[in-house]
Amino acid sequence: MIVRIMGEGQVKLDDSHFPKLNELDDELMTEVEQGDREGFQRTLSALLHAVRTMGTPLPDDSLEPSELILPSPESSIDDVRAMLSEDGLIPLEPPS
Repeated sequence: MIVRIMGEGQVKLDDSHFPKLNELDDELMTEVEQGDREGFQRTLSALLHAVRTMGTPLPDDSLEPSELILPSPESSIDDVRAMLSEDGLIPLEPPS
């Protein structure tokens, strides 16, 4: 799956990483719902770090369509709230 981090670029991520990413996504959703800005920043950083370290960066000139778009590290809690679906930022199952 191709994941874009807004403002950074794309990474190719194996579907086997979905359980860990969904754990972080669930935490992030809870923090957004509770207005926990400190927890939100910590978990958003952890989620993006996990994607960067588990994934393989694509070249900057790659034109692959992104199957998942994540917010930038500078995103506010309100920015992320607007991006959330009922599953969070990350679907429960990888897109097919």
